[in-house]
Amino acid sequence: MKRAVLAGGIAIGVAVLTIWTHAISWWPNVTLALGCLVVAGVIWRFGRGLSVVGVVAVAALCQLPGLTHAPITSTDAYRYVWDGRVQLAGHSPYAHVPLDDALADLRDPLLFPGLSPTQRSGESAPPRVPTDPAGLAAVAADDPRTLINRPRVPTIYPPIAQVYFTLVAAVTPWSAGTLGLQIAAGLLAVALTWLLAVKTGDRRWAALWGWSPIVVLEAGSAAHVDVLGALLITAAVMVAARRPRLAGILLGAAASVKLLPLLLVPAFRVRQSFVAFGAFVATYVPYIIASGALVLGFLPGYLTQEGFSDGSTRFAILSLLLPPEARQLVAVILAGALAVVAFRRRGREPLAVTCCWLYGAALLLATPTYPWYGLPLIALAALSRRPQWIAVPLAAYLAYATPGQDSRQGLVYLAATGIVVIAATLRHHSSADKQVDARLTAHQH
Repeated sequence: MKRAVLAGGIAIGVAVLTIWTHAISWWPNVTLALGCLVVAGVIWRFGRGLSVVGVVAVAALCQLPGLTHAPITSTDAYRYVWDGRVQLAGHSPYAHVPLDDALADLRDPLLFPGLSPTQRSGESAPPRVPTDPAGLAAVAADDPRTLINRPRVPTIYPPIAQVYFTLVAAVTPWSAGTLGLQIAAGLLAVALTWLLAVKTGDRRWAALWGWSPIVVLEAGSAAHVDVLGALLITAAVMVAARRPRLAGILLGAAASVKLLPLLLVPAFRVRQSFVAFGAFVATYVPYIIASGALVLGFLPGYLTQEGFSDGSTRFAILSLLLPPEARQLVAVILAGALAVVAFRRRGREPLAVTCCWLYGAALLLATPTYPWYGLPLIALAALSRRPQWIAVPLAAYLAYATPGQDSRQGLVYLAATGIVVIAATLRHHSSADKQVDARLTAHQH
């Protein structure tokens, strides 16, 4: 019991320190990395006596510091608030931009400190998104009159995310700003901690998720919707053996929160994959009826702006070796190879393991600079007992602190790749780890 209390106390202390240092500057990314290492080490050393109640209670306490201030790592939560508010008013977030004067009565001083409901912004229906880089950058620029990012373009978030935003908005007063979403994200993180604690057998793995400084920053603090995707993905993996159809529905729902979970389809059975695609498409039907072709929102422009369409500002590891015009082709080939390997590995290893390395490898290939994309990977790392994959979202923090495509981002992600490869090699030669995988398979069944 004393060990469990010590472990929990250190986890909470690291969480508070991490949030405090991030509020000051971005240099303390080192603090985050060290914090994750400290939490992982303490959990492993002192966490054998953890109970389900204990690990969940500490996870809840870890989320509390983030609720005391506005999001630190990004402004995405303000867009979430707006999308939910727009839908409660009977409008489609795909058919209107935040600065649209038709929605002026939905403005408040918190989201729009420089634009009152009686002032005109000059914006109306969603503009035709340009394809040239300069035009795209102009239309997607931020505006000092509002805290909402990219206020001249419609939303990019899929339907299940929109339903989530609306439900939270329905119970959150305008004066609370992002607090409702922060509380909701914190509760989802705690719920996933409980799920891992109940299902994994060894509660230390649940603590690896619930006590992680990364989860603290990106759930209760930043309110990123990716925590909902992490919960749905984890649930899908857990029920895949006994309730395959439900697993497909959950995976499709996760993809309708963020599109990335579609990458996991090759790891599931063929029938489950069809169910997942069907569920994913079904979530779009009401929004297609309401918005038509506008349902894609700013997604095409986002992919172009983020460099996924031409490889110019993505694929940082490949950028160390290849020119921009070759990176996209090589990335597509490698992604296809990963999908084939995952398909062939089905049944030869626990599903959680396949999903973990497939999701992690996809992030290493694309090298996004947004660390919250790694939240599902942290959950899968805990579920599959592969903690080395946490190096990937840590690398994303360093990339996020040094924006722009350069060799530093490639080297950071390359270092994360090295950590994963070395750990996997050592594990391959360990008979004890093979026994752990056998127990993991038994737990999942």
